[in-house]
Amino acid sequence: MLITFGRTIILYILVLIIIRIMGKRQVGQLQPFELVVTIMLAELATVPMEDKDIPLIDGIIPLVTILLAQVLLSYVSLNSQRVRRIICGTPSIVIRDGQIQETELKRLRFNLNDLLEQLRIKNVTNIADVEFAIFETNGNLSVILKSQKRPVTPADLSLPTSYEGLSIPLIIDGKVQKKNLDQLSLSMAWLRSELHKFGYQDPGDVLFASLDSQGNLFHQSREAGKKRRKT
Repeated sequence: MLITFGRTIILYILVLIIIRIMGKRQVGQLQPFELVVTIMLAELATVPMEDKDIPLIDGIIPLVTILLAQVLLSYVSLNSQRVRRIICGTPSIVIRDGQIQETELKRLRFNLNDLLEQLRIKNVTNIADVEFAIFETNGNLSVILKSQKRPVTPADLSLPTSYEGLSIPLIIDGKVQKKNLDQLSLSMAWLRSELHKFGYQDPGDVLFASLDSQGNLFHQSREAGKKRRKT
């Protein structure tokens, strides 16, 4: 039993490392060859987990081989457009200048109901509003609305806007993010002083706090933590 447990943990960690090396994309964003690699990893890892008669090294070697093949293929496709087209394919325009490309839909074996569903997912209910719709190589549909149907932006109204930037988390689940404080050249004394203004006695009382580029501090109390401290 302990042997099975140990083998499972080792293979789990190895698969986790391989997936991590492959990148951060979600399943819906994977290219076809990346999806094949993911499925093969799952299948290859389960065999030595279930069969103790198979040496562990015989389960590790195929996983590492798949990883090396995937990394090599990714590198080649990164440096060669021809290989990239063969492996990943090319985007397909299914609506061009507001007109449905029936021939392209048939080539993709994609019917009108599927197209309408994908448009609704993009919050588009009228094909007449669409200038271009493009099926990307990962299967996602990109929709470009006609200029008169796009949401109005400050640039359209010639309105000046200020830089927003990213809000930097300072406290997550009651724990101070010291690395972020250092990045902003702020001290713990400053953070405690700011929290005191809002009635916090300790950073542990805060569920989440962040600082935006304008210097505004967002904060939310940790109610459960406060109750535990009161008892």
